[in-house]
Amino acid sequence: MKISIEDRIEQRVLEAIAERRLPPGAKLGEQLLSDIFTCNRANVRRALASLAAQNVVDLIPNRGAFVISPSPRDAKDVFQARRAIERTIVTAACDHATDADLSALADIIANEDAARDAGDETQILRLSSEFHLRIADVAGNSVLTRFLTDLTMRSALIIGLYGHNGPSHCDRGEHRRILAALAARNKAQLIAEMERHLSHLEADLDFSRLSEKQVPLEEILQP
Repeated sequence: MKISIEDRIEQRVLEAIAERRLPPGAKLGEQLLSDIFTCNRANVRRALASLAAQNVVDLIPNRGAFVISPSPRDAKDVFQARRAIERTIVTAACDHATDADLSALADIIANEDAARDAGDETQILRLSSEFHLRIADVAGNSVLTRFLTDLTMRSALIIGLYGHNGPSHCDRGEHRRILAALAARNKAQLIAEMERHLSHLEADLDFSRLSEKQVPLEEILQP
């Protein structure tokens, strides 16, 4: 099925945010986006409206569209919500995980390790999100999966804005310990490992720091 231009724009922006290439506060100019995607501004406006509905873009009258800039309070709220939701998700995943699911999660971790060895921060962050969302898929609750998809997107923005050491700083053993607890069907240990992992991510945030990296939008979103 052919993907619409609006969906292409939306998908490209979401991927760039999730992979930490599009920073918080970045301006998404209608004309620039229409040039990048070779479309008219009406297509761009529809895509931006959809992104705004997902709470990843702010539409400011007379100024335009901007990637949201989470506050420190927003960051704390997001990680609190992730702990609550992922606690429920991993509990359900214990009851549904198959050998194929465990193997797929192990493959994600192996790819994540390779990305760490290569120093590929974008790939590390993408695979980290994929690991958490794959566990949500295993849990089998589509509503929780949608919530977590939104929260992982917000987490990427928060790490991009306040992250002190970047995703490679996270202990590479944390995902392995989560997987080991899942494979053992040890719910108490699994919850503890997930909460420890999320707490480490939150502890690495430095609210006195702002990302100074600026890359032209064309380089970030160019097909």
